[in-house]
Amino acid sequence: MSERSPLFHGVILLGGLVFGFGLGLSQMARPEVVLNFLQFEDFGLLFVMGGGAVVTAVTFAVVPRVLERAPLTGDIFRKRVKSFDRNVVIGGSIFGIGWGLSGICPGAAYASLGIGNYPILVAIGGMFIGAYAQGYWRSYRQQTETTVTPAD
Repeated sequence: MSERSPLFHGVILLGGLVFGFGLGLSQMARPEVVLNFLQFEDFGLLFVMGGGAVVTAVTFAVVPRVLERAPLTGDIFRKRVKSFDRNVVIGGSIFGIGWGLSGICPGAAYASLGIGNYPILVAIGGMFIGAYAQGYWRSYRQQTETTVTPAD
């Protein structure tokens, strides 16, 4: 990895500000709006996610053709291919259950703090605990799978 630009953290902060402002403006930082989407009553979230996906797709398609390296990190552009496996299906399903129960996805949860939704801290705490539990479980599984039992 190359040395990061001194602007790296500033640009990341700016991106977060734009992201949070957009979520707040579109009202997608409100759990009741997200729950209405999940209950097929309000499709605004579909347009917000679609708009973000289109901008990201165009950026990821164009920028590597114009620039040789990422301007903030100096890294070479390359695709990270993630296989579609059992863990993706199971993890996505568990994520979806959590999203449905809490009514908020991680990005919107943080943004909703900015609009005064402080009870969402419980859901954010749950996300941290869930992520920690998954990491602990993965470490435990790797440890038990690599432990070789002596042959009798």
